[in-house]
Amino acid sequence: MNGTGVPGEASTRWTSLADLRALSTTAWQRGTLVREKLEPTGIYPRRRALKKPTAAELRDHYPAARSWAAELTAAGPFSLELAEVGRTTIGANQVPTAAVFATIDDEIAFVHRSKDAVKVVNLAARLSELDPALRTWAVALPLQLLELGEDALTAARVALWLKQHPSPGIYVRQLSLPGVHTKFVEGHRRVIDGMLEVLTPEKAALPEDFSGTPAARFAARHGFLRAPEQVRFRVLDPDLQVFGGARDINVTAEAFAGLSLPVEHVIVTENLVNFLSLPDRPGTLALFGGGYGFSSLRDARWLRGCLVHYWGDLDTHGFQILDQLRAVHPQVASVLMDEPTLLAHRDRWGMETKPSRARLTRLTAAEADLYSALQQDVYGPSLRLEQELLRWDWVESRLTV
Repeated sequence: MNGTGVPGEASTRWTSLADLRALSTTAWQRGTLVREKLEPTGIYPRRRALKKPTAAELRDHYPAARSWAAELTAAGPFSLELAEVGRTTIGANQVPTAAVFATIDDEIAFVHRSKDAVKVVNLAARLSELDPALRTWAVALPLQLLELGEDALTAARVALWLKQHPSPGIYVRQLSLPGVHTKFVEGHRRVIDGMLEVLTPEKAALPEDFSGTPAARFAARHGFLRAPEQVRFRVLDPDLQVFGGARDINVTAEAFAGLSLPVEHVIVTENLVNFLSLPDRPGTLALFGGGYGFSSLRDARWLRGCLVHYWGDLDTHGFQILDQLRAVHPQVASVLMDEPTLLAHRDRWGMETKPSRARLTRLTAAEADLYSALQQDVYGPSLRLEQELLRWDWVESRLTV
């Protein structure tokens, strides 16, 4: 730069005001700052070290260094620690070496979150008034408390009711609390669960092998009645008159387990349109899958005498569901979940929002290779091919198994 005052490569190594604010912003995003506001640990005044110009950089880039120091000096709300640099090169100069926030409020103000911090403090105080133990939840999850706002207080009321009624013996939809819609409970299950963990830490957890939907797990954990799980299936063989001619049938999982149908082949698919579109074929049943969780099929032992094919999305979660289904019925084979199918539909590829990184142990070698390739973005980033996007002529040619 040679005295021009234009920042050069050296100045990018110095801690800028933006760098300092990024450090404090990260502390806010991790909940550290607002947690300190709720439960002070005594770390303030807090010192944040700055990367400063060396003596040589001060000599060669003096105007830039002066501008850097001026920006920090004028910023606030913090004070600067200074140190002498350059006595033997350019002459003694006092340069900033650390920014010191006197209080937690100062650092929160630095990232423009003062109003949010006040809101969290007020909400935490109101939770504590409902039950002092809820402050533990607030301190652990202050940003979730901020996001929930008044809904956190509603969730707390539900949690406290469940503490007082540990096994209500009613359906969730029967819960009657003034101002609390049962849809609110269904939409805030995880929050309510978290609050109950601090309200009733002695409560036993569900067995590790308990399977079911999140709603079923919530009901079982808190003693609500659970609606019977349902299984929907279609009889694809028009000559099977086992249900008086009915072919699209919905029964409870218990009833399904007790069936003994004269079928040899079962096709499980996750997409409703695919389920409804499967053509007639002798001795075959179509099952409408329920995504993760196959507890509804666990007791249907008669399926073990059938050839069962699973047709899911060609993505990491599709393979994870296949792996889970095999935990219930090990003989399940996949169909339309292979590399030729994937490559034949390039024009219909999409992206997974959150690919699975789970280690799957029940895949065949070919399935495991494709699952790994999808995880490693071999074909493209976060690739997925949804089952309903497959060309139907391709589907029909490969369902003749």
